[in-house]
Amino acid sequence: MDPWVFVLNRMSEELTWPDILLRVLLTIVAASLIGINREKGGHAAGFRTTVLVGLAACLAMLQANALLVVEGNDEHSGFARMDVLRFALGVLTGVGFIGGGAVLHRGNFVTGVTTAATIWAMTTIGLCFGGGQLGIGVVGTAVAFFFLSPMQVLDQWLARRQRATVEILGDGTLGAAELRQVLGAYNCEVRFVSSRTRHDAQQLLVFDIRWKTTTSAANTEVVHRELQRHFKVEHFALNEHPV
Repeated sequence: MDPWVFVLNRMSEELTWPDILLRVLLTIVAASLIGINREKGGHAAGFRTTVLVGLAACLAMLQANALLVVEGNDEHSGFARMDVLRFALGVLTGVGFIGGGAVLHRGNFVTGVTTAATIWAMTTIGLCFGGGQLGIGVVGTAVAFFFLSPMQVLDQWLARRQRATVEILGDGTLGAAELRQVLGAYNCEVRFVSSRTRHDAQQLLVFDIRWKTTTSAANTEVVHRELQRHFKVEHFALNEHPV
């Protein structure tokens, strides 16, 4: 067997301090690379959080490796027999709570999903390094960094569908055509939904508006502001898209 393959992909039969230091060091390097990227973006799980998550996963696998060696030395040792791979499952379960805390619900919107996924990915990378699968950990780090940094440009370039419900005070003559004319520069689709009369006898018209946007194109605030300039907007709310 190629010695490099053995070094980069093994659970040591004898866990030595050089092994421990190498695994911890690679985990910290990988976590720092990903964590700094998240820190620069102002995300909840930044540099220190990412490093601590990866380090915790690495240490858990190092402990599993140590217990595996102890169990293998003496079948009748005083240690309870256990499946050491459950350490990895326990770590991933625990990280689920951290990821759940990073996800934030705001009405119909969900933020922090990428942050939670980053924490999960960094945990698995830490488990790989801690378990001695250094080659897998290096590849995982490179792929994760690629999708979090260079591929972010593609994510910003892709157009996203936006949908909003707007309520406007007006008379019976106001229709979707007037809104389309005002929002013509943003290629918005406008559909009349309903109308009702308020307690003060004013008519409230409800419209459904849909458009596509990128980071450099029309965003929600621009569309909202444009509607307020021309109409008496009573309510403006973004909605989820139907599947």
